[in-house]
Amino acid sequence: MSGSIFPNSQLYGTGYCVLFVRDISPADLLVKASGEKARPILLNRLEADAIKTFGDDIEEVDVPDLDVEELHSTGMLDNSGPLLRAGSYGDWSFVIESEGPYLASDEILASVSRDTSALSARVSEAGSSWLSYAENGEVLSSFDPLFPEQDYGKRPTVLEELTGYRGAISGGDRAEAYENAFRKIQQELQCAAPLEVDTPRLLAVRIAGVY
Repeated sequence: MSGSIFPNSQLYGTGYCVLFVRDISPADLLVKASGEKARPILLNRLEADAIKTFGDDIEEVDVPDLDVEELHSTGMLDNSGPLLRAGSYGDWSFVIESEGPYLASDEILASVSRDTSALSARVSEAGSSWLSYAENGEVLSSFDPLFPEQDYGKRPTVLEELTGYRGAISGGDRAEAYENAFRKIQQELQCAAPLEVDTPRLLAVRIAGVY
């Protein structure tokens, strides 16, 4: 497994939230995360960025390999809600939202973790961060890596026993608490999405009206 964490912070400089869920397909994960059967299309990261930037003002020159009419018909250009892209790596699928807070809710984390396990990682544009872990519909850990002792989950010891992430925090620079904890958790759970997995076209949906 790659030693680098996902998402690459240099590619998501305005923040992100990502969910990793074990033993589920990207298509099913999108349905669970969106709460509806939105019509997915395939987008790479750069195309998704262009859509978020231009919205209804997008032109064919901005996304030359996409059908702009299809983007309109699928609601992909509606900036009133998050654009989610989902893929898989190993036994885990992931869904990522750049910038916005939609995927960051405990309700969504609990929902996608039913009958399986799920990890949530989020970083705001201002640089604050949060990590959460759930199993079978129950959020077991939920904490700011700068203050790992203040865990708002129902059974914080579970994630620590699985991964030993607190040692990674205490043994490193406090300013790098999030990166150290996230990397350690990913390594032990064997969930990741290397850059080469995030770069190609992935299933994507737009959820209108939730911002």
